[in-house]
Amino acid sequence: MRLVFAGTPAFAAVALDALLAAGHDIPLVLAQPDRPSGRGMKLTPGEVKQLARSRGLRFFQPATLKSEESRATLSAAGAQLMVVAAYGLILPRAILELFPRGCINIHASLLPRWRGAAPIQRALLAGDTQTGVCIMKMEEGLDTGPVYLSERVPIGMAETAGELHDRLAAVGARLVVEALDKIDRRALQPTPQPDEGVTYAHKIANEEAVIDWRDEAVRIDRMVRALNPVPGARTQFEGMTIKIWSARPQEQTHGEPGEVLSCGPQDIVVACGSGALRIAELQRAGGRKLAAREFLAGHRLVPGARFGA
Repeated sequence: MRLVFAGTPAFAAVALDALLAAGHDIPLVLAQPDRPSGRGMKLTPGEVKQLARSRGLRFFQPATLKSEESRATLSAAGAQLMVVAAYGLILPRAILELFPRGCINIHASLLPRWRGAAPIQRALLAGDTQTGVCIMKMEEGLDTGPVYLSERVPIGMAETAGELHDRLAAVGARLVVEALDKIDRRALQPTPQPDEGVTYAHKIANEEAVIDWRDEAVRIDRMVRALNPVPGARTQFEGMTIKIWSARPQEQTHGEPGEVLSCGPQDIVVACGSGALRIAELQRAGGRKLAAREFLAGHRLVPGARFGA
């Protein structure tokens, strides 16, 4: 099929690569404008733009799709259908109506659970045991459209958002190729989402990344995994901001929330409101990620010290 593709980060780039490999004609790729990134805050293109440029595809980076320029550019592509994956811009009705075969979205949840911007992180934070991918026909509402195809994916007990992201990206890429083949043959009709079970995956707010040691260890463990690799669960220690990247909960505890119960040789055990957290990897602001034993070699940490103070 002749497609317009819209997406920005790595999740979308995996799908774009699969569509190209499947032989689809993609005359235009949309991506969000380059954003400042890294210590130097240099303008950096997303993975979709990088892939499009490497394949010689024409790309377009409007700040909004509500302008006449955006509508004219998309119309001129002459595409039958638009595929959207983690694009980040709202598609107004005028854009949705441009394509004879409609617009479809690759969404990383089992709709209607976790509509919105951060379905992978929210699934982990909530302690969901499974998630999945839906190929959805787009409407004006937020992830409200009927679903063409879906696939369930179990969530590992120790899985991070980054690891789950990569697995879901691969599933989404495979499903969208399958869906397009069936849509092209008119062998697939979308099914409306149920009215029950709707939840919203709002973006992770900055304050949500701060660990509250009064919480249960199992919930803090979910937080550490859900915010890895971005933005990272953080706490304070002796005036330093510390990000925790790898940990596991344990039931036994005998200290106050945030109190260091033991140090080394392989981990740091910190008391929580219920249970304790065994920290295996952490990072001081401006430093590199360190295994607990490496961190202990460079920082004086003794039982009774407090995190979060």
